[in-house]
Amino acid sequence: MSAPLSGWLILDKPRGMGSTQGVSAVKRVLRQNGYAKTKVGHGGTLDPLAEGVLPIALGEATKLAGRMLDASKIYEFTVQFGRETDTLDTEGAVIAQSDVQPGFGPVETVLAERFTGEIEQIPPAYSALKVDGARAYDLARRGEEVALPSRKVTIYGWEYVAEGFVGEFDASEQYATLRVHVSKGTYIRSLARDIAHALGTCGHVTYLRRIKAGPFRQEQAISLDFMEESAKGRGLEHLLLPLEAGLDDIPALALDQTSAQAVRQGRVLSGMPHSSGLYLAKLGTVPVALMEISDGTATVVRGFNLPDVAE
Repeated sequence: MSAPLSGWLILDKPRGMGSTQGVSAVKRVLRQNGYAKTKVGHGGTLDPLAEGVLPIALGEATKLAGRMLDASKIYEFTVQFGRETDTLDTEGAVIAQSDVQPGFGPVETVLAERFTGEIEQIPPAYSALKVDGARAYDLARRGEEVALPSRKVTIYGWEYVAEGFVGEFDASEQYATLRVHVSKGTYIRSLARDIAHALGTCGHVTYLRRIKAGPFRQEQAISLDFMEESAKGRGLEHLLLPLEAGLDDIPALALDQTSAQAVRQGRVLSGMPHSSGLYLAKLGTVPVALMEISDGTATVVRGFNLPDVAE
């Protein structure tokens, strides 16, 4: 049996599947096709309603999955004006209606004036956040009142993708499809709700797709079916992005054999001429550790147990 895989599989998660189900699907594919037992995790929850980029970390890359949670994301979503649901998407019951259709000019204006930069946002009641130890969505499903505190999030930028009306021959309900670049912790369903309220109406999300998560883009994403077919031919290795693909914004720190051995033992490197900051220490092309340099001293933040190429 081959050694456990390490790296990233970028899954194009289908609508209706939860993030943990995506992880389970990858584990099943590995197991059924004779791959070595491998630790698997995901780099950021994606609602079952949503589709798109779900980074799946394998092996040593799971040590970096937490960094993906802090990464910014880009989403495309459609907000339909005129109705609000309790889940803020198409799955819920209608709780508010409005005849007000805002027009497209006001949508662009309100995005620029009120939904750019740092904003306050109240997460949806139907979310995985915990309230007194219980998931908010479990409380909401039981009909209990869910009061979540507001949080600060950052909106980096907007693009208009499409606009129109739901009715083919009438102007019954207006929709706008938007692309938004946001900080961690931003709830797109809450964003759609708040945009509608700011326009004097109500609304809900009818389509949601994550097109970028940290450094990972939808062009790199593969379907579950394609992953399964590739695994049958032992071709998953060719779909795997290297561990360092999740660290594209971090400079490399070249090590020799002696310093690499010291780092693998968790020892500090002194007298480093590099500026302070985070580095990916490598022996040749092999990642050895994530290291923090401060005033010429390099300490290990996270070590990687990867074989040297020659081994």
